[in-house]
Amino acid sequence: MSDRCWQYLGFGIYCVDANYIRPGLACCYLVVEEDSVAIVETGTANTVPAIMALLEEIGLAAGSVRYIIPTHVHLDHAGGAGALMALCPGAQLIVHPRGARHMVNPEKLIAGTVAVYGQEKFDRLYGQLVPVPESRVVAAEDGRAINLSGRELLIRHTPGHAEHHFCIWDERSRGWFSGDTFGLCYRELRYKDGSFILPTTTPVQFDPEKMKASIKLMLSYQPERMYLTHYSVIEQPEQLAGQMLGLVDEFCELAENADQDRLQQDIDEKLTQLVERKVRLMAPEADPGKVRAWLAMDIQLNAQGLVCWLENKRGK
Repeated sequence: MSDRCWQYLGFGIYCVDANYIRPGLACCYLVVEEDSVAIVETGTANTVPAIMALLEEIGLAAGSVRYIIPTHVHLDHAGGAGALMALCPGAQLIVHPRGARHMVNPEKLIAGTVAVYGQEKFDRLYGQLVPVPESRVVAAEDGRAINLSGRELLIRHTPGHAEHHFCIWDERSRGWFSGDTFGLCYRELRYKDGSFILPTTTPVQFDPEKMKASIKLMLSYQPERMYLTHYSVIEQPEQLAGQMLGLVDEFCELAENADQDRLQQDIDEKLTQLVERKVRLMAPEADPGKVRAWLAMDIQLNAQGLVCWLENKRGK
């Protein structure tokens, strides 16, 4: 990503930094076909000005936006949906059936996030969540095809990270907009001999078998690229899929063998050690301290999700 907050990726696809926590952590995408636009992921309310500025810069009005499509309703992916919908009067919101009600009435999303972060941090990170009129919400079932001026965007349900998650297949680019299902791969973790990709086992609906099945479903389309929310496009995803699938199993084994008396702390520590070891094997030149800093928040969230998964599995 250059000094500006967006980058053209080819195939009519623009990547926009979401202005979330730090540059290069989360993004959303504009898919442009003729004079029609689909916005995949919305970031937060803080992302909306950058999206609108990009539309203006490429000569398109807000009325060109036909679809706004968050992959799931976690707030770094869907927090700006209501604000964007208010500015794009001709757009429909395409969302997973399990997430649709939260876009119409975001009170539970707000309450759950405030409970984790506190009101001050919530306000700073997410801004105001604007409800979306129910009449403008489309609950997309698995296999639904969306027509963007003749360009088909195919919705496939991909649970594992969350039950309300789908991914979008774009035949034109032979790529998936993968949300969190295909993990995260920050630009800082792309080395000369390979990239490190991290599964997202965050709370509260992580399911390892569903996640692996979703990854395999995506691979069955023989994709040439993945458009990650965290962060931007990666090529040759089949090379990273094996890494992802292996890590899901290793994360679960690690969690099951963790110290029960200090469960989350032990999982967090062992995840950090595992990730640092994997990166060091891939890229001996990598700075362990920087790797730890870049991934500290994600590892903490992954540890929380693995604790939730264990408790559900053990019937607690």
